[in-house]
Amino acid sequence: MRRNTHDGLVFYQFEQWSTLKHGVFTRYGGTSAAPWSSLNLGGNVGDDPKHVRRNHEKMYAALRVRDDRACSVWQVHSADVILATGPVRGRRWLAAADGLITDRPDTPLSMRFADCVPLLFVDPVKGAVGIAHAGWRGTVQGVGANVVQAMARAYGSRPADIQAAVGPSIGPNRFQVGEEVVEAVAARFGANHGLARRDPDDGTAYLDLWAANRLDLERAGVEQIEIAGMCTAEHVDEFFSHRQEKGRTGRFGAVICL
Repeated sequence: MRRNTHDGLVFYQFEQWSTLKHGVFTRYGGTSAAPWSSLNLGGNVGDDPKHVRRNHEKMYAALRVRDDRACSVWQVHSADVILATGPVRGRRWLAAADGLITDRPDTPLSMRFADCVPLLFVDPVKGAVGIAHAGWRGTVQGVGANVVQAMARAYGSRPADIQAAVGPSIGPNRFQVGEEVVEAVAARFGANHGLARRDPDDGTAYLDLWAANRLDLERAGVEQIEIAGMCTAEHVDEFFSHRQEKGRTGRFGAVICL
C-alpha cells in the first residue's frame, strides 16, 4: 500500500488503484481527544459528535470528494448489501447493512473499522465500486461474495473483472477466537479450510481473516485481490484496535469513490 499525507491526516491507498479516489485512514490528523485520538470516525463510541463530524469533513477533504454526497450504513455485522444512489435527506445512514455498492460518480462510500476487515471493490469495465465491513460474522456469512453478486445483479459486473482489496485489520497472529467461531468457519469454508491455527501450548485458536476473505472472494469468481497485510492490533500507533485497546477506542475510516 502507498502511504499518503494531507493536512496532518495519514491514509493508505492500494497499489492497484493509482488513479481511483480511495483511502484507508489512520488515527492521525483529527480533532478528537483521548481515548479517541484523533481521527475518530465512530459516532457511537462516546466521542464528542462535533469532533466526529469535523473528522469526517477532514477525511473527505483529504480525498477531494464530496462530503454532501457521502453514503454509509449502520454496521451490524451482517452480510446485507445496499445499492447507493445518493444520501437520504435527513438521515445519517442508508440502512442497517455491511455492504455498499454504487455506479454513481461523486458518491463516496464510507465505513468505519477497528479490527474488522475493510473490503473494497472496483469494476473498471462497468464503472462501479463497493465497500464492505467484514468481521468474523460477516466473513462466515459471505459479505464479500454478496457484494460481488450484488454488483453482478445491479450493474452486470463479471466477477473476473472485479478488483478487490483487503484492508488493514486484525491479523492472524492476534485474532484469538472461541470454538463457536472455528465451527462457523468450518461450516462456511469446509472442515479442512486451514484458516484457523492452534497455539501449540494451550490449543487456543487464531483465525486468519485475510485468508478467509480472500478464499470467499476467490470462490465468488474474483481473480484480482490485493491484501494490505497490516495488523491493526500490532499497529495501534496508527490504527484503532477494539481488541488491543479493550474496547475503549475509536473507529478509523475507509472511503472509495468513482
